[in-house]
Amino acid sequence: MATTQEFTSFDELIANSELPTLVDFYAPWCGPCQLMAKILQEVNSELKSQLRIVKINTDKYPAIASRYQVYALPTLVLFKDGQPVDRIEGAMPANQLTDHLRSRL
Repeated sequence: MATTQEFTSFDELIANSELPTLVDFYAPWCGPCQLMAKILQEVNSELKSQLRIVKINTDKYPAIASRYQVYALPTLVLFKDGQPVDRIEGAMPANQLTDHLRSRL
């Protein structure tokens, strides 16, 4: 999760993932989003072989956020086979998020 990448197609990014992809929709000015960044690092260390985590800055990519009806931050959307299958709005503890995701992988 420590790698920052630019991409040209969100659909391609999601569709070409061999693993389910958790997309963290965030904004740099959002306090709870900063908290979730640390939580997602913990989740990543637990689930890195089962899950890919991608962060989308909603200030930089508002069209993607709008497409997935992201109106609250942070919002996490889990994609499988290119399709959204689960959604979480707001922050939650790492252990709770890990358990929630494991039940959906």
